[in-house]
Amino acid sequence: MTASNEKKLGLIQLTALGVGIIIGASIFSLIGVGAQIAKHNLPEAFALSSLFAFTVAYSYAKLGTIYVSNAGPIEYVMRAFGDNVFVGFLAFIYWFSFVISISLFANSFAGYFLGFLGLVNNTLLFYIVEILVVIAFVLLNFKGSKAVGDAETLLVAIKLGILGIFVIGGAMFIKPQNLTPDFSAAGIYGMIVAASMYLLSYAGFGTITNASENAENPRRTVPLAIYLSLLIATIVYVSVSIVAIGAVPLKDLIKAKEYALAEAAKPFLGEFGFTLITIGALISISSALNSALYGGANVAYALAKKGELPRIFDRRVWFSEPEGLYITAGLGMFLAVFLNLSGIAEVTTISFLTIYLAVAIAHWKLKHITKGNPTIIILSVIFIVFAGGMIMYYSFHQNPRAFYTTLVALIGFFLFELTYRGVTRREMKIRNVWYEIRGEAPPEDLVSKKQ
Repeated sequence: MTASNEKKLGLIQLTALGVGIIIGASIFSLIGVGAQIAKHNLPEAFALSSLFAFTVAYSYAKLGTIYVSNAGPIEYVMRAFGDNVFVGFLAFIYWFSFVISISLFANSFAGYFLGFLGLVNNTLLFYIVEILVVIAFVLLNFKGSKAVGDAETLLVAIKLGILGIFVIGGAMFIKPQNLTPDFSAAGIYGMIVAASMYLLSYAGFGTITNASENAENPRRTVPLAIYLSLLIATIVYVSVSIVAIGAVPLKDLIKAKEYALAEAAKPFLGEFGFTLITIGALISISSALNSALYGGANVAYALAKKGELPRIFDRRVWFSEPEGLYITAGLGMFLAVFLNLSGIAEVTTISFLTIYLAVAIAHWKLKHITKGNPTIIILSVIFIVFAGGMIMYYSFHQNPRAFYTTLVALIGFFLFELTYRGVTRREMKIRNVWYEIRGEAPPEDLVSKKQ
């Protein structure tokens, strides 16, 4: 997907891309886990986490009004710090995080789909479904950015409709006493821990920047889409958590865990609620997979053009699509089929937090260009560091294997980047597609004075 496509993504399609990957399968599985940590403060935890996310997104939105590139956050960091090994490392883990996300979404889709049919224990069928669902969205990419955006808009509309039915129907069964906040020391601590963990449930807005070159008037629509997608996600998360906590006894939500939303739907939808929530989860995972594949392919193409990934990623083959699309999808399928994803899932969490922190620091350096608010930037850095610390602490104590797998993987990625850069002698190039498309030279103040 390149800027040469005639049909561009409008504000609605860009927002749908963001909402699609933000509200993935997590809303259907996080309620139970969140209830265990935050208890009756779950809605407040989602609201606090949203505040964290908006401060992080502020840097993306401000930088997105200046720099237009499908490399997204990597472009922003390069503008601030130039080309170096660490930026190359960020670029690699950013792209690879999309690959892991694709594998996780494919795995989740197969689990929900075959679980619904009672065939979840059929290993061969599980692998086939994982592969076929990725191939389906690869085929959709052949139709171009507009088709991907339109499909995403439809999937998100259906997903929000199903969640809307849950919220409206469940509101009648809310018991106000269940929503009384717990402001004790333990209650506040649980809320803060949950809010930190949930920061990643708002992750995905950055995918919008990876469609910048394919967007109509990107310097306006990209920042707007970032804020709109987060606003919609906040409304959904908070309203769903209010209904879940308000209508269902806390112990039942905790017991149900990843099926907590289906449990919460039973009082007013009965057994049909399980079917409705399962369909909603499948639609939600599909929209997240569509966004992740589109974003990952765009990042691969943009980074190949910049010099970080091999040129094979931007070479056009079948249906005039860059090989980056096929490599991204193929690796995603490979990980889904051949690896135990429970350990490497944490890699995406730490990768995104690392990139968020790098973008916030880059924004601080470029605030004279973006006219960014220093207070908001500093707050975002504090929130990211705090959330990262809480997540690492929680992971170390709850799942040491995942913690050490993540640590080893990140060290391995850095060594790979160091070796790759030394062997190929390739350098990453900064570019601003907004001006390149028009054959204009960007104003001098759009380039950091120190590279």
